[in-house]
Amino acid sequence: MDAFAQVAGAPLGGGTGTIDMSVYGLFMQADWVVKAVMIALLIASFWSWAIIFEKMLRLRTLKRSAQSFEDTFWSGISLEDLYDRVGAKPDDPMSSVFAAAMREWRRSVSKGLATSATARAALRQRIEQVMSVTIQREMEAIEKRLGFLATVGANATFVGLFGTVWGIMNSFGHIAQSKNTSLAVVAPGISEALFATAIGLVAAIPAAGAYNILSGQVQRYGHQLEAFAGEFITILSRQLEEQV
Repeated sequence: MDAFAQVAGAPLGGGTGTIDMSVYGLFMQADWVVKAVMIALLIASFWSWAIIFEKMLRLRTLKRSAQSFEDTFWSGISLEDLYDRVGAKPDDPMSSVFAAAMREWRRSVSKGLATSATARAALRQRIEQVMSVTIQREMEAIEKRLGFLATVGANATFVGLFGTVWGIMNSFGHIAQSKNTSLAVVAPGISEALFATAIGLVAAIPAAGAYNILSGQVQRYGHQLEAFAGEFITILSRQLEEQV
């Protein structure tokens, strides 16, 4: 600590000014390229945290809505009554899958497009396709901006390293110009450069960890939607057979 304090308080280049080793001081003393790298990494970090919190809250809400819908679905209520309750504007992906399938079901049955075995098989395929497209569309909306977390997690450290390399190059250039290799001259430039890598790590580590966790949760939710769609098409197929 004493050695560091001496460096931090040592005059720069033989002058009377002291070297500010605080976070703010390191930023203000950095080269403009290193500053740009730091600012970009800080913006990426803040945006990553905003995405993380938004996705966590969104997935929690979706899980609760899915559980509530499935409880109602398996409570014994008729499909027609449940569809009337969901209405034309379902408020979660699972009810959207249900509503899309029921719309196709009602339209086909009302037009008499399920009177033969071939027609029923075609109707089943249409319903499966409608649910598949709906699931894909809903999952794309849920996964939106997750790619940004992956990008930050994979590249922020390298961006910070670029700032570090640039800062060290400038630091050595200043050392050569001043012809002074004392610790008081070397330490500030190296510290500024390494600070860029530190910010890169601060941005990358949470983004990478959150991406892995959130991706797993999104994948499990997608499996839940697919399982519901499979169970629902089985119920509809059974009703078609009973109408024969």
